[in-house]
Amino acid sequence: MGSLRAVCYGYGVKRFKKIYIEISNICNLQCSFCPEVERGKKLMSAQNFAHILKKVAPFTEQITLHLMGEPLAHPEFEKILEICDEENHQGEAVKINLTTNAVLIKRKQEVLLKCKSLHQINFSVHSFKDNFPQKEIAPYLESLIDFSKALKLVQPETYVNFRLWNLRDDLAHKEINQMIIHELNQAFSSEISDKIDVAFKKSKKLTEKIYLNFDSQFRWPDPKDPVRSCTGTCYGLETQLAIHADGTVVPCCLDKEARLELGNLLEQDLVDILQSPRAQKMRFGFSEGNLVEDLCQKCTFIKRFDRKAQSLKTGDSIDLRSP
Repeated sequence: MGSLRAVCYGYGVKRFKKIYIEISNICNLQCSFCPEVERGKKLMSAQNFAHILKKVAPFTEQITLHLMGEPLAHPEFEKILEICDEENHQGEAVKINLTTNAVLIKRKQEVLLKCKSLHQINFSVHSFKDNFPQKEIAPYLESLIDFSKALKLVQPETYVNFRLWNLRDDLAHKEINQMIIHELNQAFSSEISDKIDVAFKKSKKLTEKIYLNFDSQFRWPDPKDPVRSCTGTCYGLETQLAIHADGTVVPCCLDKEARLELGNLLEQDLVDILQSPRAQKMRFGFSEGNLVEDLCQKCTFIKRFDRKAQSLKTGDSIDLRSP
């Protein structure tokens, strides 16, 4: 296996920072921030999840139970967490990263609190007012704060991120964000300012292992979009890859419709998929600062890595990854 990895990656034993496993592409909300899923609705069975997890666990630092869809709404969610707790590779337990709109957090609290492999949980708090504009947000925030405090008692090393990914200049969004920040400051005795500069920093510490994470909105790449650039780079196939609910492997968590299909983990091994001509061509292109796929050429998120792409051309060293 080690020699196959060396062939696949060109050096040593390569591990991804994250591998996204989409256990469901079905969501209980519809946010303006997230586009609708065009492919058929799909749930990954717990059996298929266990099969895929065993294949990818040796190749990654973390498993993220999200791509599209709401993981907490999966009917076998508890079983999936049990599978994660049982999985380990050479004595090393798998680390789970979970992103949720948290509408179901009270219903799933007990299940989450007993999950030993939960490394990080992200609450998309911008989703609430986007779906329930007439409802008070305070009870929703209170449920997240209560869960976070309970989690700290049983899993103190688990990270919690309250995400605000709806930063806009319009007054309505500014007001709701100010309210959210005020409530979090009160709950955690912190002093975070509502003056946020995403170009300077993308997270602020509320208390130990609990953060406010923020970003501006971005657009998912679409084949109908105009070409932005044929040059650039990406962390797809370098620090991350994604697996759709039907087992399809894609290079990036923004490929929501699996347009850059590389193979299927229900039928193939990961090493074989990453050795495919398409995967190798994409990865080599990224390493040289070239975007070989049409969808990548139309991706606006990729402009965040333009400085890195420039460094590939000049030979300078730069790393823009978040800590």
